[in-house]
Amino acid sequence: MGREVELAILDLRYENYRMKNAALEVRLLASIAQRGIEEPLEGVDQESGSILLNGFKRYRCAAKLGLRMVPYSCLGEEEAVGIVNLLRVSNTKSLSILEQAAFIDQLRKLGSMSVAEIAEQVSRSKSWVSMRLGVMAELSPRVREQIFRGDFPVYAYMYTLRPFMRMNGVAKQDIEDFVVAVSGTKLSLREIEHLAQGYFRGPESFREAIRQGHAGRVLDWLRQVPDDPNGCNEFERVLLRDLEITHKYMQRVMGKSQQERRLKTPAFHAQAHLLSAGILSRQRAFFDSLRKLHDRSGQAPSGVCAAPGGDEPAPDRWSSPPQP
Repeated sequence: MGREVELAILDLRYENYRMKNAALEVRLLASIAQRGIEEPLEGVDQESGSILLNGFKRYRCAAKLGLRMVPYSCLGEEEAVGIVNLLRVSNTKSLSILEQAAFIDQLRKLGSMSVAEIAEQVSRSKSWVSMRLGVMAELSPRVREQIFRGDFPVYAYMYTLRPFMRMNGVAKQDIEDFVVAVSGTKLSLREIEHLAQGYFRGPESFREAIRQGHAGRVLDWLRQVPDDPNGCNEFERVLLRDLEITHKYMQRVMGKSQQERRLKTPAFHAQAHLLSAGILSRQRAFFDSLRKLHDRSGQAPSGVCAAPGGDEPAPDRWSSPPQP
């Protein structure tokens, strides 16, 4: 049942479980200034006070406007119960996947509950719960901080960066370095996607330029390069695809080969030893060929395949950008 509570008594320990959105908060501030708080804040009532779970944007707006009392609704008398009730209605309350994941992770810690027990409590499937716990396990504290603070878009992390980590063997630290470098730059989702392609698939010069804060220059360089290699002949298109596949599987092999605890059967070690010996025996010839290809493509007048219609050719997609 709703009631009025003093703003000052609300416990904000879960504020970093909810994402900030500066633009949305500005609009909300104007709305509250005109019409007041129309939807109550929600939390858990305990002897020590009321712990806020939902309504942190409204709380901050009320504080800015100097409001002493705010409407409030209780979700339960225990933290776990309140979180369960919040998650049950998360579709209508618009919790993001990462917000759901953060609360589920906390729910597991509070109640020592299994995945099946959490799924039953929140009326979801076990796979729904497991996926969100997996997301939280992948997040480093620094990446979580940047996303929940509103400095890096959650959509870009979920649908651009996670696939690199899960499918291409990109290390968690590399993801963190990229997020930290790009956070707060107010780039669009499309621009972040372009930068991620250059950062994780391009040369070290791309990564260094982005880490040094020159993301705009790298984007300018990438905009000159067509996504589709139109104008290439069939042999060239096949080689470009082979290079992409080689890069992808190099990343995967490097990532998986470091997981020593999972590489333990005698059958695996026997076959891996033979296969790795074959690859190592060709490394000098392979890298000599690759180095010559890189030098030729960087020095050739055309740079890459000619653009259709006789236009000037675009630069090599993964060649180094101009030095800042």
